[in-house]
Amino acid sequence: MRHFLNLSDAGADGIAAMLADAIDRKAARAGWPKGRADADAPLAGHVLACVFEKNSTRTRVSFDMAIRQLGGSSIVLDGGTMQLGRGESVADTARVLSGYVDAIMIRTDDHAKLEEMAHYATVPVINGLTDASHPCQIMADLLTIIESGKSLPGLKVAWLGDGNNVLASIVEAAGLMQFDVVAACPPGFHPEEEAIVRASGRARVVADPREAVEDADIVVTDTWISMGQAQADTKLKALGPYQVDSSFMALAKPDAKFLHCLPAHRGEEVTAEVIDGPQSLIWPEAENRLHAQKSVLRWCFGQIG
Repeated sequence: MRHFLNLSDAGADGIAAMLADAIDRKAARAGWPKGRADADAPLAGHVLACVFEKNSTRTRVSFDMAIRQLGGSSIVLDGGTMQLGRGESVADTARVLSGYVDAIMIRTDDHAKLEEMAHYATVPVINGLTDASHPCQIMADLLTIIESGKSLPGLKVAWLGDGNNVLASIVEAAGLMQFDVVAACPPGFHPEEEAIVRASGRARVVADPREAVEDADIVVTDTWISMGQAQADTKLKALGPYQVDSSFMALAKPDAKFLHCLPAHRGEEVTAEVIDGPQSLIWPEAENRLHAQKSVLRWCFGQIG
């Protein structure tokens, strides 16, 4: 049973195999209609259940299209309209869904729910986002970085802003794929120390955003106020000096690229000049959720890696 709860479930070799597969599959269908299945339709007959307890655009559409392009089909379920939303346990839901579908993707608030789902499911479970990590997003980011002509080993990635779930997965990727992360976060908004330790010396947290972006190959940020978060005003005030603007991008390498997992709030975590500028790769990054997740699905079914 291959679950994809965090990047470490696949390891460096698995991640490399998925990225190579994603590059090849994306190239093979260039110019095709989006709804046309891949020539080999490797997951024909397979059904993916997509469970959403949090709002979604990219995760919802990209996983739906991913299984379709692989020849399979999906059932999209909202937590609030399932018995899960009326008190049925995650364990019971996992058992029931395992009898209907071939894999489960869940996007939820609590990482413990994801782990419980994987424990009781008899089919692969994929992390579509939790409060602790977002591995599918980082698979898309790594694919985008490689497509931009950069090699992962030795890369410097700068993060500005909140030490959130996306940063946790970037740091995890750094330890596995041998690149460096320098995260600039204000006091009170640092990532969990355990996440930094797991990166095996490839990640550190600093207070000065200029130190993070200096000579960076990649600059990354994320929305400061996540869905359902309280005390927004206090958080916005603390994070204000960490907004990615043209002056920070000028400190990075001349060919540095900007990434953002979206949705974005122009004028908060990033200026419109940067996110809509020539160094931004946000649209290829968003599309690559589809291509990367196709390979995640294939990995879960033991077809690659």
